[in-house]
Amino acid sequence: MHETRSHSAKISAQTGPDGFDVESIREQFPILHRTVHGKPLVYMDNAATTQKPQVVIDAIRRYYEHENANIHRGVHALSQHATEEYEKARKKIAHFINAADTREIIFTRGTTESINLVAACWGRKFLKPGDEILLSAMEHHSNIVPWQMIAEQTGAQIRVIPINDRGELRMDEFHRLLTEKTKMVAVVHLSNSLGTVNPVVEIINRAHEKGAVVLIDGAQWVAHATTDVQALGADFYAFSGHKLYGPTGIGVLYAKAKLLEAMPPYQGGGDMIASVTFERTTYAMPPHKFEAGTPHIEGGIGLGAAIDFVNSVGLERIAEHARELLKYGTEKLLEVPGLRLIGTARNRGSVLSFVLEDPPISSLDIGTMLDGRGIAVRTGHHCCQPVMDRFSISSTARASLAMYNTKEEIDFLAASLMEIVKSESTKAPRAIPAAGSSAEEQWPGTWAATPKAAAEKLAEEFDLLGDWESRHDYLVELGEKLLPLPTSARTEANRVRGCMSLVHLIARKRPGSEDVLEFLADSDAQIVRGLIALLQRVYSGQPARAVLDFDPQAMLKRLGLDEHLSMGRRNGLAGMIQRIRHEASKILAGDLHGK
Repeated sequence: MHETRSHSAKISAQTGPDGFDVESIREQFPILHRTVHGKPLVYMDNAATTQKPQVVIDAIRRYYEHENANIHRGVHALSQHATEEYEKARKKIAHFINAADTREIIFTRGTTESINLVAACWGRKFLKPGDEILLSAMEHHSNIVPWQMIAEQTGAQIRVIPINDRGELRMDEFHRLLTEKTKMVAVVHLSNSLGTVNPVVEIINRAHEKGAVVLIDGAQWVAHATTDVQALGADFYAFSGHKLYGPTGIGVLYAKAKLLEAMPPYQGGGDMIASVTFERTTYAMPPHKFEAGTPHIEGGIGLGAAIDFVNSVGLERIAEHARELLKYGTEKLLEVPGLRLIGTARNRGSVLSFVLEDPPISSLDIGTMLDGRGIAVRTGHHCCQPVMDRFSISSTARASLAMYNTKEEIDFLAASLMEIVKSESTKAPRAIPAAGSSAEEQWPGTWAATPKAAAEKLAEEFDLLGDWESRHDYLVELGEKLLPLPTSARTEANRVRGCMSLVHLIARKRPGSEDVLEFLADSDAQIVRGLIALLQRVYSGQPARAVLDFDPQAMLKRLGLDEHLSMGRRNGLAGMIQRIRHEASKILAGDLHGK
């Protein structure tokens, strides 16, 4: 159905009453014309990164073909022209967000570096013991970890604004937590994990009344609606180019001029100095004070081209299209049996985060099965682990929408999810052994003489399987045979952290042995259960010393796991291996016994 859609059907479905022609827009994005697994690409991972229009690709290529030179320092024609184009991009950005002056626009590598810059430069100078930093419970890790680091260095304390069951900020708690001790309020404009649009104007105004400064994480917002930093009154505003149809590796920090003048520089080196002697260095004025070294020149030029493109389409028209898609997408996904939306705020942006609960299907499995149909969504905790903890889940599947997405694509997503639910409903549910059952004692035996021998046997099996698709299916089959972990073992103490899927692991010293490790583990995701079964073959039933002496990296490469697993899955696999090695260490230390 998806592959045979007619041209007339596409136009009738995708051209809105205001003449917003999605098909015309899609034509300008080369990657949208490719196939994935033999299916037309349906790209719904825009909160992670947006695709790039041809004009951005052309701008980057043109720079390297005709303008490539270092900027600010050269007197030759290429350098002067490259400098002109780079600084022209800064002016475009200032106009795009209505900054008062181009000096308030700092180029960074992205939102993450922008926030780190503020935490390091503003935080180190102005925070002291007893001061408080106010964050929200829905923040991306990039707007949590830098503040934790600077709080540890300065003695400041972090306070957290809670969220309600809809994923909205508890504004009553915000007002209670906001005091004269609050020096920084750092909140997201549009949540990447929930889609919540926060009342940033109210937050900024109230914070200023208490004498606090405010940083807004605008990474998700800027591509969807107008941003006016002067109207907002924000002291700092951060965003990334790659979520605005621009290149990766380029971002922006807007900051009020008076704050930039008062802040020490972020890094030292070329371009951020006025003069240098071995006795003393004086710094350049903002923005160059915060831009040490050769910058991401083509990134800045590419971002300028992306802003031109967005302006040519029109942010108001993009915003209206996004509102229609979100409303339509919400209605269609709620028709899927057993689907629960995570994030139902009354004011939301183009994010649809969900879990499938009946039958329960892990977000990783959802993402894998959708990928087989050509649909790209994001799975995991979305760098928002506190949000997942708040909703008592380990992860979600997230479809995030952009100007080139269509109602027809949403129909295909919903239909695919219904097929997945129907298929999984026909499978017999995994029987989880109750506490004290005989299954609790079915510990895996020894599969090979040593971990190295086990790895070699696995490699031989994988060689026979050939391509990664066959190996993936084999891992899933291994996982289907994995003994479920008893209910009594599914505790927080036994949870393996670092995995985007839910993983629990218990271990013991084999009864009657001196130092043999045995372990059981389980996950809510099929592929992860397969990886657990693989690790059992390598490690379970082996002496603890042999477990610690075995280096798994060569095995992971030999099996293709380092190449074909996503970064999140590789991190989860590494987390499980680390936990197994920790249990082996406990045996050698005499802290783990048979049970």
